[in-house]
Amino acid sequence: MTGYEMFWPMVAHAVLVYILYALLGLRRRRAVKAGLIRQSQFRENYAADEPLESLVARNSLANQFELPLLFHACSIALFVAQADNLPALILAWIFVVSRYAHAFVHVTSNNLRYRSPLFAIGYIALGGMWVWLAVWMAFS
Repeated sequence: MTGYEMFWPMVAHAVLVYILYALLGLRRRRAVKAGLIRQSQFRENYAADEPLESLVARNSLANQFELPLLFHACSIALFVAQADNLPALILAWIFVVSRYAHAFVHVTSNNLRYRSPLFAIGYIALGGMWVWLAVWMAFS
């Protein structure tokens, strides 16, 4: 490995955040044009009667700043500890792919039957990354 592979899943997650920001903007613009809500109601990033389409996009975007914060911290820690090898990289990609799938379900059907297991996959993969880091540090 060249030493930078661990950063590609982080870049891929950042791309997801940008995609969700674009989707949120698009859905809010559509809602304003359709007369469902006034643009001024988004001023404080909270609109009590925000249309469901933009609400789920906003919530999905907010999700990218919760658990993924631990992902980015762990990825950097793995790199610094030189524990960013194949097992860590596989777990990182599993986490990111699960975030994409989770976000897709969230902004489309928002079906918890699919969304919850996708979240669990990422949660477990991220837990595995932290365990891998702890084991690496304990035995290095």
